[in-house]
Amino acid sequence: MTPARRYVAEGLGTALLLAVVVGSGIMAERLAGGNAAIALLANALATGAGLVALILMFGPVSGAHFNPVVTLSAAWQGRHPAREVLPYLAAQLAGAFAGVAAAHAMFGLDAYTASAHARTGAAQWWSEFVATFGLLGVIIGCTRSRPGATPFAVAAYITAAYWFTASTSFANPAVTLARSVSDTFAGIRPLDAPGFIAAQLLGAAAATVLFRWLYAENKESL
Repeated sequence: MTPARRYVAEGLGTALLLAVVVGSGIMAERLAGGNAAIALLANALATGAGLVALILMFGPVSGAHFNPVVTLSAAWQGRHPAREVLPYLAAQLAGAFAGVAAAHAMFGLDAYTASAHARTGAAQWWSEFVATFGLLGVIIGCTRSRPGATPFAVAAYITAAYWFTASTSFANPAVTLARSVSDTFAGIRPLDAPGFIAAQLLGAAAATVLFRWLYAENKESL
């Protein structure tokens, strides 16, 4: 697979992921009649379903990272070429912002509007650390033990993490930045994004260290 195809796949996949996350959040909020629990449930289920489809679709082309910390972790483990890290990150960021604009257009909203949804504080940052730590653990564990199950495991984890984390599990710096320009159910204030991203990077680093060691040990014992 040529590099250009991988980069386009990463960008397009990330765009579609954001369209799912933001678009389903808008639809859920409009239909839920003020019931936040129903809106979150709809948003979580749509995101999980979308993730399965997108990972299965783009996985054979680009690996379906759709997430800068996944790319950085894979490169750290020697499973992704270092020369392709920056192009992947650029494609993910561009795709994320394109996906937000696409979702807004479907619902007749401006392409970008700074979010007013406050998401900050120690509990939220810890939630993002845990959410990202778990996501990387699922990815590393499944790709090394049951690669065919990875799309379903990732989607299941993210769906669950929408509910067991106070932050509703962003777990993705590109997603976080793009959602800061969506003043909708899925949004986050721009000034809150750096705290989320710092927690995500720390969670991803901790998971990479631990699960790389954990699965290397298991492999040696087989």
